[in-house]
Amino acid sequence: MGIKGLNAIISEHVPSAVRKSDIKSFFGRKVAIDASMSLYQFLIAVRQQDGAQLSTESGETTSHLMGIFYRTLRMIDNGIKPCYVFDGKPPVLKAHELGKRLSRREETEKKLAEAIEQVEKMKQERRLVKVSPEHNAEAKQLLELMGIPYITAPAEAEAQCAELAKKGKVYAAASEDMDTLCYRTPYLLRHLTFSEAKKEPIHEIDTETVLKGLDLTIEQFIDLGIMLGCDYCESIRGIGPVTALKLIKEHGSLEKIVEYIESGEANNKWKVPEDWPYREARQLFLSPDVIDGNEINLKWAPPKEDELIEFLCHQKKFSEERVRSGIARLRKGLKAGVQVRLDGFFQVVPRTKEQLAAAAAKAKQAKATGKGKAKGKVAKRR
Repeated sequence: MGIKGLNAIISEHVPSAVRKSDIKSFFGRKVAIDASMSLYQFLIAVRQQDGAQLSTESGETTSHLMGIFYRTLRMIDNGIKPCYVFDGKPPVLKAHELGKRLSRREETEKKLAEAIEQVEKMKQERRLVKVSPEHNAEAKQLLELMGIPYITAPAEAEAQCAELAKKGKVYAAASEDMDTLCYRTPYLLRHLTFSEAKKEPIHEIDTETVLKGLDLTIEQFIDLGIMLGCDYCESIRGIGPVTALKLIKEHGSLEKIVEYIESGEANNKWKVPEDWPYREARQLFLSPDVIDGNEINLKWAPPKEDELIEFLCHQKKFSEERVRSGIARLRKGLKAGVQVRLDGFFQVVPRTKEQLAAAAAKAKQAKATGKGKAKGKVAKRR
């Protein structure tokens, strides 16, 4: 689900934390991708002209495989080395969110049965899309044959992606879920696995810049996310992004916000959910169940051509010509390796506003002095 309204808060209050770039800007980077989120996107977006999912003659869905194969190729072509992270067992606290999703699914099935217009049917069908264990298993099989590493997380994929980034195994975590920031990934990449036809820039969000810009600790930032609504517990109904940020700024923690609301000082505008497990939710963000990044060794290997042809072309009926072309691109891209980026040679030292102002004044003075000397030389020549 992610965290509703968090992107709007960051865009309004800390726009400098978001950099919009072309995929080529990430040449030489390793990236951990939230596989389940990506597969869900592919199942919705990769479709035939009539809106139906891609499938074999026997009715097996192949949209997810098409997405994995060609979007991964696009990254490899642009010098990015991806690894995919799959969800493990969901935390117990997530049961309430999964229950809500089941209820929404049942409501959607009812609407689909009542739909008459084709457009409405397609709309409801897309809402019913779900990543199944079979989709995950086939995606893992494809990645193995392509030579692309993948990990199955103990619990949440976003948390494991963030762990890999924090331990320096990859540059960033890639997901559409904003709650990835609550796991304190150094950088979050959004829209990385979007179709090239969308021409949507990749949004790179710097977590530390977000925290400094909002003047919040990571604990306070997590509390803000919980108030806005996360996967682990209900939100306080009636509290939107503006109010949530104001409350966390004024009170500093959810404990004090709950105390403020329950004391009646808020004029009974809001009601805290009964047995609200916000402390447990906070702890899941601060200490998620992940594999230690230091124990993971990511390896990219040459593609297994014959097995890929068998799986994609003979079993899933992909075009052999296009698959062989893709294999050649994989070989070329993976063989080249990740080149060292220029910024890898330098250490970026953050400066205060005062230091930046002093540097600007110094540069202005040097420029003025340079102009004065130049005029003097011209006068002498005359």
